[in-house]
Amino acid sequence: MQLDFRQVRSDEVRTYLDLMHAAYAPVKALGIKFDAATATLEQATQHLASHGVYALYADGVMVASVTIRYPWGPLPGPFGLPHIGWFGAHPDYAGHHFGRQVLDRLEQEVLIAQLRAPAVSLGTATSHPWLKEMYLKRGYEAMHTTDLGKGHITLYMKKVLNQPQHDIWWEKLAAQQPGV
Repeated sequence: MQLDFRQVRSDEVRTYLDLMHAAYAPVKALGIKFDAATATLEQATQHLASHGVYALYADGVMVASVTIRYPWGPLPGPFGLPHIGWFGAHPDYAGHHFGRQVLDRLEQEVLIAQLRAPAVSLGTATSHPWLKEMYLKRGYEAMHTTDLGKGHITLYMKKVLNQPQHDIWWEKLAAQQPGV
């Protein structure tokens, strides 16, 4: 099987949206309101235009995708770091670990090699039955919770990618925001 990792093109928006709806269908069934679960074609098009959206392709088929929301973009994360969103793998390919692979490639090829990010953040619903544990196993640490008005409590998590760079970033953040 040939695996390719690259940024999703704008002409792939329909395929991308179909992947997100399939990946988020079980979450939607749990009553958790993640934006990707109900996105329209217009919202997905805007999402692709506003963020770094990457996908893993198996023999040319988009099987998993993950988004980076940039600190300077229209929907930054809570810490001034790249923030992961709209992450999912197509359920038709369960057992291939495509979700894990797309996250690994994003970390290594984009966040570390290109952006040289000190850390990355993400948010998940505290009510989701297994996502928090999955992210903890991947090296994320729980930071804080907040109510974004979506019907669930969001848990923000952070993963350090480069400890020396993270220490410098943290010192600057603490100087700008006393009490952090």
